[in-house]
Amino acid sequence: MKYLEVTFTTHPCNETVNDVVSALAGEIGFESFVECEGGIQAYIQQTLFDEEALKEMVVNFPLPDTRIEYTIKEAEDKNWNEEWEKNFFQPIVIGDRCCIHSTFHKDTPKTEYEILINPQMAFGTGHHETTSSIISELLEADLKGKSVLDMGCGTSILAILASMRGANPVTAIDIDDWCVNNSKDNIALNHIHNITVELGDANLLKGRKPFDVIIANINRNILLADLPHYAACMHPGSEIFMSGFYIQDIPFIREKAESLGMKFIHHREKNNWAAVHHEIIPFLSMKRT
Repeated sequence: MKYLEVTFTTHPCNETVNDVVSALAGEIGFESFVECEGGIQAYIQQTLFDEEALKEMVVNFPLPDTRIEYTIKEAEDKNWNEEWEKNFFQPIVIGDRCCIHSTFHKDTPKTEYEILINPQMAFGTGHHETTSSIISELLEADLKGKSVLDMGCGTSILAILASMRGANPVTAIDIDDWCVNNSKDNIALNHIHNITVELGDANLLKGRKPFDVIIANINRNILLADLPHYAACMHPGSEIFMSGFYIQDIPFIREKAESLGMKFIHHREKNNWAAVHHEIIPFLSMKRT
């Protein structure tokens, strides 16, 4: 699969601006992001690239007093493990209970859950606020013996943690075959045997048996579009954890979820990124059907 590398030069160059660039680029098909001097590099499949959509994103950039420039080139073949190591992908510890690191890391902290990943170009190392927030949710959730769906699985660290915490079976789905292959590698690295990885989108959920827990760390627009698919494969008592959007997006996510018979439980936030927890309650579920 051929990728394009788009280098965004941001003025000013700070975490907030780069996060917004990543979020907006993700909405038009970009899959992976690496910080670089002066901005951020983003990767997209050549067949999915729409430069008009990119120009519109830059022209309508929502932050005031901000200027975005970009250059485009074909992404070279790289050893992405070395690339991540070079870009200071460091072990991350969440809640003093979960350590995520790669095979090239030595002397990592000892925690209750240790997840090995070789991230390649897949999103989801645990460093981003959305991923770490969902990890925090999973560390507190009762997953033992429950069926779990991880939509937009990326590296599958969320699916792997769910399995480590007793979930069974676990299904991981991503629209990108690179992510699917990377997920399979990471699952094997962690000696997990109850995760099924599939290539596709929410249409794969048609006719599925209900899941006890759904994880969806994607972005606002995709979540709003796909929530009906998620609701269709939930039962009374099913829970859903969603992230990939900002605090100001919570009302839109909550309104859509509640229209589908879900009850808002709580949210958590980190650097303006949000994660929300909903569940299907029996009364609303029966009313919806």
